[in-house]
Amino acid sequence: MSATSQADRPSQAAFAAANPDALEVAPGAEHQRLEGSVPELATEEDLRAALEKAFDYRGDVTMTLKNGSKVEGYIFDRRNGATLRDSFVRVIPVDTSVVADNVGRSAVAHNKVSSQKLSIAYSDIAALAFTGRDTAAGKSWEAWVRKYWEKKAAGEKAIALQPDKLE
Repeated sequence: MSATSQADRPSQAAFAAANPDALEVAPGAEHQRLEGSVPELATEEDLRAALEKAFDYRGDVTMTLKNGSKVEGYIFDRRNGATLRDSFVRVIPVDTSVVADNVGRSAVAHNKVSSQKLSIAYSDIAALAFTGRDTAAGKSWEAWVRKYWEKKAAGEKAIALQPDKLE
């Protein structure tokens, strides 16, 4: 294991002279408003793109499986394989009592660790809907600061911005 020598490290003066705007190399991500949307899943690429968005979504989704059953829950992981049959989405279902009844054998076969988590093959998914509330929508740092300045401009004293209550 090699260590970085003191000579290889940037000096404090180099950091102080650096423009912070010039240091930003990664563009920010703009979140889409997906709540309530139902993407079209006409092709394999459409399905993969929709499930990738569902993974990034911070609310529950409802998946309609090809056997006609529905699974509602939070997608916490996905495994991309070479084919749709080899790709899986992992879900924490809202109602765990109906998991075994609603999901086909392929999903249950990959769910031996916990009865509260499901693995569903991409090939078993017929439709997807973003049905749950996006719990982080509008809760960026900028939104928090904007609320602070609105209260201050309104003349409020002893401003304390409190987090939203959990449901």
